Formats: sequence, structure tokens, C-alpha cells
Amino acid sequence: MTDGDRAEQMLAEIAAASTTTEGVTRLPWTDQHRAAVIVMTGWMQDAGLEVQMDAAGTLVGRSPGGRGKPVLLFGSHQDSVRSGGRYDGIMGICLACLAARRFRDRWDALPFAVEVLAFADEEGVRFPTALIGPRALAGTLDPAVFDLPDAEGVTMRAAMAGMGVDADAALGLARDPARILGYVEAHIEQGPVLEDQGLPVGVVTGICGISRYAVEVTGETGHAGTVPMEGRKDALVTASKVIAALPDLAAANPGLRATVGWLDIAPNAVNGIPSRVRMTVETRSVDDAERADFAEEIAALVSDAATATRTDATFARTYDQPAVTCDPRLMALLEQATTQAGCDPLPLPSGATHDASAMADLCGVAMLFVRCRGGVSHRPDEYASAADMGVAVEVMARMIEGLAAEGPAT
Repeated sequence: MTDGDRAEQMLAEIAAASTTTEGVTRLPWTDQHRAAVIVMTGWMQDAGLEVQMDAAGTLVGRSPGGRGKPVLLFGSHQDSVRSGGRYDGIMGICLACLAARRFRDRWDALPFAVEVLAFADEEGVRFPTALIGPRALAGTLDPAVFDLPDAEGVTMRAAMAGMGVDADAALGLARDPARILGYVEAHIEQGPVLEDQGLPVGVVTGICGISRYAVEVTGETGHAGTVPMEGRKDALVTASKVIAALPDLAAANPGLRATVGWLDIAPNAVNGIPSRVRMTVETRSVDDAERADFAEEIAALVSDAATATRTDATFARTYDQPAVTCDPRLMALLEQATTQAGCDPLPLPSGATHDASAMADLCGVAMLFVRCRGGVSHRPDEYASAADMGVAVEVMARMIEGLAAEGPAT
């Protein structure tokens, strides 16, 4: 059986750890998470790894006999969005275990230890926060997140305790960066580039930064049938001008993405002129300076639209996450391994954030994207082929060999 076929079987098995049969719904600190831990423990043990769960709920599989050696980390997340696919996140854990499995009888020959990390929560679906596991390892974990409740009022602290995890102890998990060689994450691309290029895998150059802004437009309401068009101060017309112009404005900045994803309209009546519109604008780019410059363009767009419609508007940043540039050495190793696996090493950016973005506060990071059909993700029809997953395992295993040949210099 090929590694790709094994991966397909492994992912089909763990997909059953879900509250839904249409797609996968597996949230952190739930019965489904517990079921997934049992399955992943088996994966790690089959790879010859020693397994334990840390205080942040990360399942850790470590190569035996590596005490005192520097460590190369692989990983991803076990959780899903609601009714998501069976590949996002969990595939990275599966493929890392299969790559590690190739070394299960020769760990002592490597000048470094290998760990596979299965993080509990990356998607942020159950609680209004995420990336607990990687932030704990990087020493950037905010203890206040443990008191955040889910939709049913259960705090993260209580949910973690239900799995026998001591949240407070997670604050003592920070690793020594001097002992870490890097972090590598395999993930489906969640986009169409690899499929368009006819390639099974690609090497990620960087993970986008994200900025979010709140826009509020204030006008005047009135009767839809009695207020003349020329006398109106329609807040929705102002917002519409911004929404309509934003795509072309963003398209003039290669590599930048801009999205209006949420709107709130008042009075939201069929026969009433909108007096207020609140909406969000999210921008993404692997270039922080480009994203900052674009914010000024959006602010000007909002101001001009409000002037044209005689309304008032505010524009304020509510969230900012810096971009992450992947580590040149780790990227070079992945590119070399991709070539050795018989593929062209296509470089491409990540427009989505990942566990690697938080791990970058600890060490250099790299990512290997795997082709997904139609670029589809976060849906039940998300799909990566056994053949492509097999290529990814080959690349990851060859990367370990390449690093071993180079020597573990940090």
C-alpha cells in the first residue's frame, strides 16, 4: 500500500469523529476531539513516536532517544469548521505521521529529534479565539482566553478541564527557540493555483497578514415613497459605492485581497430609507506595507463616497495580524525535496492563516501546499487525491533526509 493510499484510509477513519455526517464538524474539547485523539495516538505510535498530550491540548508525538538533540517540528490542527472537509488541518497531521513512519527504525541516525504536533484549535469556531497550542509553545499565549465562553456559556478553561487538561499549566509550555530547528506544516492549498499549474504540491513563500476595518455610514431615514431622490441621504447608497469600487481598487494591487463580508442596515425596512449601515472590510496580503498603503486608499474611498451622498462615515481598524515570511533555509530544503520527488517546486503565497503563523513567533516556519480539487475548502466536497498526498509524504521525508545531510545548525 502506498503512503497516499494509507493517508486516504486514515483520513476516512478520523472523519467519523464528527457531529455531522455531511462533512466534518469536530470542535475542540468535545467527544469528537477525544475520539480523534485516540485515532491520532495510533498514527503516532505506528510511526514509532512517543505520545503525550501537553497542557494546551496539543497531542505531541516525539521520536525516541532524542534527548539533548535539537528538534524539527511538524504539525497542523485537528479541529474543523462546521460541516467542513476531511482534509483541512487534519491532513497535515496525517502526512507528518506517515513521513515520520519512514524513520521509525532509524531515529538514532538523525542528528535531531522529530516531533509531530496535533493542535487542538486553529479554526476558532467554538471559542472566539484560536491557535492556543502554537501560542503556548511560542510563549505568546494570553491567559485571558481561558475565560472566554462558547455559545453555551462554557468557558475554555472548563472545556479543557473536561479533557483532563490544566489550562494554567499551558502558560509554562514555551519552548527554547535555540533548540528548535523549525516548524513545517503540510496543508491543502485552499485555492486553484496548483490545479491550474498541473502540480501536486507547492512551496509556500509566506502567510498573509490580515487587517480588518469597521465602516459606519450615517444618513437620514425617511419614507421610501415621499422623500424625493435628490433630497435623500441614503447610507446604503454610500456603502454600495464603497462595495462596488473595492474590487477594482484591490485588483490594482497584485497579491492583495479585499472583502466586505458583513453588513448591518438600519432601519432595514422595506419602505424605509437606510439611515445607518455598518460593515466590515478585510484585507489580506503577504506584504504588510502594501496592506497599510491600501488602508489609506480605502479610507479615501469611504470619505469620497460619503461626500458624494451627503452622509457621514467613519473608518477604523479593528484587527491587524502581520504577515509571516517563510524561512529561506526550510523553503530551500522543501524545494530540493520537491525536485527529488520529481516535481517542479512552485513557490506560492498563502492567502489563509495557519498554525504556522503563530509558530513563527518561536522559530522559522515553512509550509507545503497540496493540490485540492477545484480549490475548494471548508466544504464537504473538499478533496485531495491519494496520489498527491503520497507526493507530499515523499517530499516531507526527503526534507528530513536533506536536513540530516546538511547538519542541524540553527
